[in-house]
Amino acid sequence: MAFQFLQRLTGRDRTRTANRQLGGVLAFVAGAVNAGGFLAVARYTSHMSGIISGIADDLALGSIGLALAGLVALGAFVSGAACTSLLINWGRHRQLQGKYALALLLEAGLLLLFGLLGANLHDFKALLVPTTVLLLCFIMGLQNAIITKISNAEIRTTHMTGVVTDLGIELGRLLYWNGQRDADDPMYVRANRDKLWIHATVLALFFSGGIVGALAFRSLGFSATIPLAALLAVMALPALARDLHRIAPARFPP
Repeated sequence: MAFQFLQRLTGRDRTRTANRQLGGVLAFVAGAVNAGGFLAVARYTSHMSGIISGIADDLALGSIGLALAGLVALGAFVSGAACTSLLINWGRHRQLQGKYALALLLEAGLLLLFGLLGANLHDFKALLVPTTVLLLCFIMGLQNAIITKISNAEIRTTHMTGVVTDLGIELGRLLYWNGQRDADDPMYVRANRDKLWIHATVLALFFSGGIVGALAFRSLGFSATIPLAALLAVMALPALARDLHRIAPARFPP
């Protein structure tokens, strides 16, 4: 039962429920990684609006080195998103059940690499801090593109600006007083309660992941990346196992 659930969660054939369940898990992971990344390098690496604004400020102030560093971080995020697109399209052309799971498995491996780099930050700070920042930007771009592709941009998981904006819009509609208007009136203001629910859920899970991630990184150090990576790998492997069985049924029985 659990194996079939995980296959539906990350497999090729999508349902709205599976999209939202996966989006919730990834929002939690993103919150935890953001918190851990901040403790590691004192920077949030999923907030591209802030990074782009920082590039503009640095250029205006003549801090060319800092502006270039911001550009490289932006490029890492874009590269992560592009990598997801490449993997998904590669899998789609080969009709793989695990075309989305490939990117999740890659993210799991990169999270372990982040933990390895973080554990050695104090010994090689000048080299590993910039590398860790770029790796985290890449991971955030990779993950955000996964759920964006799967949900047709309905769900985002690594930054909450759009989520909070949509949440506010629906709350405004919910609180709007329609007076004597009938519900069939085209001017009747009605909140999309389904949209309100999914955005509130994603926001709550991102926030919860941030708390859990900060506490875990503070108490366990960079070993806290292991359960996060394991969670992503467990979600990804069932869909990929179906592909392995299809390619080589004798070596990979169901």
